[in-house]
Amino acid sequence: MIENRPFFTFITHCVVILGVLLVALPIWITFVAASHDEVRMLQSPLPMLPGTHLWENFKQTLFGTGLSGTESAPVWRMMLNSLVMALGISLGKIAISLTSAYAIIYFKFPFRMGFFWMIFITLMLPVEVRILPTFEVVANLGLLNSYWGLTIPLIASATATFMFRQVFLTIPDEMLESARIDGAGPMRFFWDILLPLSRTNIAALFVILFIYGWNQYLWPLLITTDTDMTTIVMSIKQMLEVAEQSPQWNIIMMTALLAMLPPIIVVVTMQKLFVKGLTETDK
Repeated sequence: MIENRPFFTFITHCVVILGVLLVALPIWITFVAASHDEVRMLQSPLPMLPGTHLWENFKQTLFGTGLSGTESAPVWRMMLNSLVMALGISLGKIAISLTSAYAIIYFKFPFRMGFFWMIFITLMLPVEVRILPTFEVVANLGLLNSYWGLTIPLIASATATFMFRQVFLTIPDEMLESARIDGAGPMRFFWDILLPLSRTNIAALFVILFIYGWNQYLWPLLITTDTDMTTIVMSIKQMLEVAEQSPQWNIIMMTALLAMLPPIIVVVTMQKLFVKGLTETDK
């Protein structure tokens, strides 16, 4: 029986509300700054209520030339680059991890667990450690300033492979035996049984990997020299550097606000599947 402690409940609710306010305050300030004009954002004190220039700043930022003083692509092009990169990384990681975990669990071949542990050990080698040889390989293949160069070096994932391996281990062997009795081959078993059973796990992993790909900064910074291949995260950093000479905080904040929208949309639209994928233990 759970005891009723009104004071304790009140304290916990206050802590939760305080945490929400601390997280939401920077987002609110960003929204307010994106709704005012350039002159108002240079005046003191800073406004805490929305202004009347939200739509004007939105059009100028998304479809205009962006922040003056920066030689960068339009914001819509940078968002497109980030979207292609995030989708390529997330879908590529899921596809490779699914097939590699499937091979490790359901195919009997020599040293299969050795190969799995070789994949797992790569968790100790982050991108920053192997970034120079990876850059050299990408440059030699002529993949600089391309979507292939942005996505292919980052699509291998030991974490996702380990996750799908654990998911496949929870599926009873009787399903595989029943599929064989019905005449289903390996690919039929994979498409018709394993993928539907892994739907929530795939959704949860897609959300995490999409945000991971969208927030990439170091790798795009290294392999892109063409302004048309600039990502939105890179552009925000460049805008902050130029802000000392051209403090157009309304444009900078609108760019930051636009950069937050795709991850938020992905999380909100896939929230139910995301929670199920993280909490489900049985198939």
